[in-house]
Amino acid sequence: MSSNTKTLTEGPLAKQILLVSLPLAFSNLLQVLFNMSDVAVVGRFAGSTALGAVGSTSILVSLFTGFLIGLSGGINVLVARFYGARHAGDVEKTVHSAAIVSLIAGVVLLFVGLLGSPFMLRLLNTKDDLLPGAILYLRVYFLGMPALALYNFGNAVFSAIGDTKKPLIYLSIAGALNILLNLFFVIVCQLSVVGVALASAISQCVSAGLILRALTRVQDCYVLDVHKLHLDPDLTRSILGLGLPAGFQNAIFAIANLFIQAGVNSFDSLMVKGNSAAANADAMIYDCMAAFYMACASFMSQNYGAGKPDRVKKSFFISLAYSFGVGLILGGSLFLFGRSFLALFTTESAVIDAGMKRVRVMGLAYCISAFMDCTIAASRGLGKTIVPTIIVVMGSCVFRVIWVYTIFAHFHTIPSLYALYPCSWALTAAAEIVYYAHCYREAMKIFQHPKAEQLPDAL
Repeated sequence: MSSNTKTLTEGPLAKQILLVSLPLAFSNLLQVLFNMSDVAVVGRFAGSTALGAVGSTSILVSLFTGFLIGLSGGINVLVARFYGARHAGDVEKTVHSAAIVSLIAGVVLLFVGLLGSPFMLRLLNTKDDLLPGAILYLRVYFLGMPALALYNFGNAVFSAIGDTKKPLIYLSIAGALNILLNLFFVIVCQLSVVGVALASAISQCVSAGLILRALTRVQDCYVLDVHKLHLDPDLTRSILGLGLPAGFQNAIFAIANLFIQAGVNSFDSLMVKGNSAAANADAMIYDCMAAFYMACASFMSQNYGAGKPDRVKKSFFISLAYSFGVGLILGGSLFLFGRSFLALFTTESAVIDAGMKRVRVMGLAYCISAFMDCTIAASRGLGKTIVPTIIVVMGSCVFRVIWVYTIFAHFHTIPSLYALYPCSWALTAAAEIVYYAHCYREAMKIFQHPKAEQLPDAL
């Protein structure tokens, strides 16, 4: 096996986690820019109705892409665990099984998006003047869903072994192409929402093609060989056992947010448009913080497989500190410069004023989510996903729905709607930390028996 294993199991942890996470953060940010540039281009060159149409799809886009990202998280943990333990055969079988699982998931979501877009948008109470454009945008955008699944698969594999630079390079190329195609299709071809959706789909295909090509050319056990593609029964169950709960967790978050979007849609179209512009900050900040969550899971899993318990514990606390700091800095900057940020997506001052109502609530709250999400990633790094998912469903999702129909229903203001985020994050974080502490104590017992040679049953 390659000496790349040292990237995660040797050296100063704080420096190593930062070096792995920064390219991953930029990669995540570029993925956000796919949809963000769609909103910016249509908002400035196709009018506020097109802006509202594209922006009103953000919850559904987050639902499906969040599922794929969660699924890739399971792949990341397994590859990292086996790579750290130097089980080359298991790494190889995991990579090839995961490629097939990811492609199947992408194709299934493609058809769900194509056939279910009208129903889901109506369920959100999407305004009648925005509905045709929103349906059209989603149907074209989802043509790139299989490619997005395969890109996230490749990103998970490279991240698991500590190489986050390659995905960044490939996504940078695709991101630049996406912006250029947005401008060409909207300004030159006058395709409006269809143009920006088509640009995103094409760019996703490019990023997937580049990362798959790279995987076929590596000189290590995680190389992708099309002739070896097959579903190993045991490892497929492990991939699904780790990835599906994480995927459903992300999807459930989006489903809970559907109720929040429905609450936003209960206001006038001006508020919907302002909210659509302001919501772009969510994905940008969340995904930058998420880089440290994936790094946390990778470092913990690989060091656990390598039998280094001290680095397992330190990986969690260092990743938590980094993610909290990023959330505080980016959220604080948004709070201070919110109007300039919103001006990227609209030239209408009334829409900016509406968007600022959300920014003022959310700007200083993002950092709270680090305690919840980083702890979930830590549990996942130890092979536990089902209970953390249940806690998230109860603490964040069910709690949010109850809030919408009680607190928000009583006050019916934007601040009362978005105050549910920090409250649900704090509640869920407390429960997740308690569960993680229990998991950690149980997981470390294996190191009290040095003769044990097998990986723990947590896989």
